[in-house]
Amino acid sequence: MLRHRIPSLCSRQALVRQRIQACDATRATRSHFVALARPPSRACQRQTRSVQTHTSFEPLRPPSPASLGRPQAAREFKRTRRWGRRALIAAAVLGTAYAVDRQAFASGVGRSLRTFGLGLLVALDYKLNFRAEPVLGGTIEDLHRRSAERLFDLLRANGGLYLKIGQAIAMQSAVLPPEFQRMFARMFDDAPQDDWRDVEKVVRQDFGGRGVEDVFGVSFAGDEARGLIERTARASASVAQVHWARLPDGREVAIKLQKPEIAKQVGWDLWAFKVVMRVYTWWFDLPLYSIVPFITERLMLETDFEAEARNSEVMRGLVNSEPSLKGRVYIPKVYPEFTTKRVLVTEWIEGVRLWDKSATAGRWLGGYGNGSPGVRGAQLQFSQADREAARRELRENPMKERLKPERDTWKGRSGKGGLGLSSKEVMTTMVDIFSAQIFKWGVVHCDPHPGNIFIRRLPSGKAELVLIDHGLYVYMSPKFRHQYALFWKSLMTFDNETIAEITEQWGIKAPDLFASATLMRPYEGGDRSTRGHIVDMGSEESRRKTQAQRHYEAQQRMKQGIREILADEDKWPQELIFIGRNMRIVQGNNQFLGSPINRVKIMGNWASRSLFQDTNLPWRERMTNAWRHLLFKTVLFATDVAFYTFKLRQWLGWGGGMEDEVEARMRDMAKDFGVELQHEVFDG
Repeated sequence: MLRHRIPSLCSRQALVRQRIQACDATRATRSHFVALARPPSRACQRQTRSVQTHTSFEPLRPPSPASLGRPQAAREFKRTRRWGRRALIAAAVLGTAYAVDRQAFASGVGRSLRTFGLGLLVALDYKLNFRAEPVLGGTIEDLHRRSAERLFDLLRANGGLYLKIGQAIAMQSAVLPPEFQRMFARMFDDAPQDDWRDVEKVVRQDFGGRGVEDVFGVSFAGDEARGLIERTARASASVAQVHWARLPDGREVAIKLQKPEIAKQVGWDLWAFKVVMRVYTWWFDLPLYSIVPFITERLMLETDFEAEARNSEVMRGLVNSEPSLKGRVYIPKVYPEFTTKRVLVTEWIEGVRLWDKSATAGRWLGGYGNGSPGVRGAQLQFSQADREAARRELRENPMKERLKPERDTWKGRSGKGGLGLSSKEVMTTMVDIFSAQIFKWGVVHCDPHPGNIFIRRLPSGKAELVLIDHGLYVYMSPKFRHQYALFWKSLMTFDNETIAEITEQWGIKAPDLFASATLMRPYEGGDRSTRGHIVDMGSEESRRKTQAQRHYEAQQRMKQGIREILADEDKWPQELIFIGRNMRIVQGNNQFLGSPINRVKIMGNWASRSLFQDTNLPWRERMTNAWRHLLFKTVLFATDVAFYTFKLRQWLGWGGGMEDEVEARMRDMAKDFGVELQHEVFDG
């Protein structure tokens, strides 16, 4: 029976197998058409997998190496990695250099690089466009304007000694294009002051770690037995800032603290200045570099406050030894026990700045027989009420306190009073002191701008002139001082032979032009070479040229004039740079006050008088010079006639004073040399 059922079971299994295969074929066909229309569904996938499980199992095997083909090397990005490493190294080096420069040199290297870059840009601009028809379009005036803006922005951004250099340029900017004059007139704005914590470090470093309270005996809490000091500067300049203080013994002092970054920057700044001037000398073919070492030496000495203290003491002694100046000019006392190379302590001066004409000439309301506070070195009054006010100020405005009392009762209740002094007396005293420095002593204060001159009233009602800031000085040799006095006297007597002889010894090939620059007015004597240039400018051929061509040719003549004045660099007295600066500022101050005095006469009188008062000359020569001085008085009388003629015209409203006329004539002459004088640069 079992034997009969086995065949039927086998046939039944074969039938099932056939049905499954038929079903698979049907599904495969249907799946093919469905796949063409849409993706297979999950159910179909599961069914397919269930059917596939009936097939024989094959384990997963990795592909053979032969089936993968030849191996390929991985991309290493060598160039990207190389430049990435270089960028990281460069960033690390530059970052380290920047940090070292900032900390060790107060950004001196960065400021020098900025100077080189801008100096090269300005030089290229002038090399390409300083011509009648500039290559890049525009005019020569446009060239001057953008160059002035670039240099001004550089000097203000760098600060420090760059500001001092900019102020030196501004003082001489009357011979520069008007675009430079207008821009550099802003160089005298107060420089930003450093934070008290920074300048206090200078005191600690220079006094062996002792603080301000210990060195000067002051207290920030207003202790009765100690002094006071203001942590906010009363004035801030390019190199230093000044703080008021009252010492325990009652002396009021001005503490001049050098800004801490100056000591780190000065070497780099002066080196950059030398390099730029060396390049400009070579590039523009102008003999400029020969005077650079002398200028940098003077600027370097301005950062040495011990040298400034010595200059001040020398001038104080000279003034007190001159009978005609003692009592009219005052030099503040220096306190050497508090003075170092970066800290200078002097007597505090109460007075009126020269530029404040209304306060100088206004009516005196301080009482008969009284003078300004502190005249002739008198101790300034400081009452108990002033101390109480100082304590209150310390509590209410720490770090920004104003402790010094305002001693202005002489202005009256309305506050409109003045010193009651005449501008003639003030300017006479000023010209006397600077003439004595140049012609008699040979010790010259070279920065007499109005901010460095105070005016006070003596009990007698006379003026007292106070001279501060003795950092920039020139010491003339006896030979050069004698030559300069003789040269000045010869200019007034038209002694052309002596003028030619002296200028030849100085290596100057343009005596007329140099004489005009010295007198601050056109020189009428000489060989008339200067006037010959002016006549050429008015010729028919010159008038046929365009304005741009005439302007270019005029500035070319100015360039040639500089070459002729600095013809022999070895002979040229470098002291003339700062002496000329001094005279120009004094002339500007006289004009600012309305030309109240005959400046040329006073200076000529001092020049002639110094020739017979010079103890270094033999007696015979001194007696000869004394006789000539008496004859010279007649020449001075002629200048008085001209002076009072202009004064009469000024009173009648028909024109300006003598200095205004001189300035107008100088402007006319200067225009023909491509220079446009603008006196407002020197106004205050």
